[in-house]
Amino acid sequence: MGIVAGLDSSSTFTRIVVCDTETGAVVRQGYAPHPPSSGEPDGGAQPHETDPQAWLLSLGEAAGGGLLEGVQAIGVSAQQHGLLPLDAQGGLVRPALVGNDKRGQVAAADLIEALGGRQAWAEAVGSVPHAAQPLAKLAWLARTEPEAARRVAVLMSPHDWLVWQLLGRPARRTTDRGGASGTGYWSTATGSWRPDLVELALGHRALLPEVLGPADAAGTTPEGLLISAGTGETMAAALGLGLGRGDAVVSLGASGSVMAVHHEALSEPGGLITSLADASGMHLPVVNTSNAVRALRGTAELLGTDLEGLSELALKSTPGAHGLVLLPYLEGERTPNLPHTAGTLSGLRRDSMKPEHLARASFEGMLCGLVDALDVLRSRGVEIRRVFLLGAAAELPAVQAFAPGLFGTQIVVPAPADYAALGAARQAAWALGVAQGVLAPHTPPLWPAPSAQVFEPGEDHPAWQAVRQQYVATREQIHPGAF
Repeated sequence: MGIVAGLDSSSTFTRIVVCDTETGAVVRQGYAPHPPSSGEPDGGAQPHETDPQAWLLSLGEAAGGGLLEGVQAIGVSAQQHGLLPLDAQGGLVRPALVGNDKRGQVAAADLIEALGGRQAWAEAVGSVPHAAQPLAKLAWLARTEPEAARRVAVLMSPHDWLVWQLLGRPARRTTDRGGASGTGYWSTATGSWRPDLVELALGHRALLPEVLGPADAAGTTPEGLLISAGTGETMAAALGLGLGRGDAVVSLGASGSVMAVHHEALSEPGGLITSLADASGMHLPVVNTSNAVRALRGTAELLGTDLEGLSELALKSTPGAHGLVLLPYLEGERTPNLPHTAGTLSGLRRDSMKPEHLARASFEGMLCGLVDALDVLRSRGVEIRRVFLLGAAAELPAVQAFAPGLFGTQIVVPAPADYAALGAARQAAWALGVAQGVLAPHTPPLWPAPSAQVFEPGEDHPAWQAVRQQYVATREQIHPGAF
């Protein structure tokens, strides 16, 4: 079939991979950082807003040197939770709002109340408004920049905008169901926009992109280059990893997230689940935690070591950390919903007050907090057969030693790779194959699974069950009825 390209425009850089359509093998790749724009710190303004022209400059640099020569199709992955408010002529009314912008916290709280509470939002769109969502950004814009808000006529996400630019800014504007599901004004259950919620936030309705199917093409450039639907980074990474039913992903950043592939949209009355759509026609329910690796870093600093040293210490202790239990709610917590609480270290005795036991309690506490999040999905009928661990902390020996027993399932640690860009390339190959009549619109191309380390639960399952029970008992004692 030839070669296709996938580009990932993250918050700070553009990566491009050129792949063989049959095998998924990477034949060329490019990279370029985003140049500082007027909306970034080096440009003298806010880190949560930017001139999107910087994305195009970065894309052009990453694609230099003939990188895209011979490419037949391009897929676009881009940062999620961005918002490009455009006027009726397609020009920006202000810099793009991107990143984890917390200025919309008050606006998000007001939106929750305006619709009747968290359950009403969960039923309406599968998620509860939070500061990073485009929906909350719209409400913030209407409140703080009313003149700019009144000029907004069209709404786009970063990947929508990049696809539109690649196609020469046609009259037709498109998105995909994955990107749409992260806006806060698209229902995962019905698969349709909620323009009334845009009006609730912005004060008036705006034009929204056409939502394409997973294998649809957004269009073809004048040079004959097919552009696929594109999607958000999370959905692209899931496609690049080759996730399917029974697979979950645990992301270990400062905060944590757990998502799984499921056959239907899910909601949870308290809003613990964010119901996203994926890029393959399935769903990606997500549960977020406020604390993950930040609990490890805090403990490492307390003990005067780094994460690697903390891992070594933890492995010198035994399951249960001699009775020490760390509830790692250092920044409050989203799952369970305890936004104003603090972390707790329980079980201190003279024989447990040793560095290795505190180190182990930090790893067990972090992982048990993520098991709590995974159990929210399990309680809604999500099947979990294996868990992919992502993030640099997934390489720590203590994480790899403890995770199989605590999660109770096979653990997969994929080799580092540009999975979002690979997923975008796979989507491009899919759209190209459908256009050529050689692939079905309901099945993406079967590319080989990424290389990975695989860890199986051992025979010490009862010991890990006891660790888990110790954590749950402590949580219920200190925060009764948290779930």
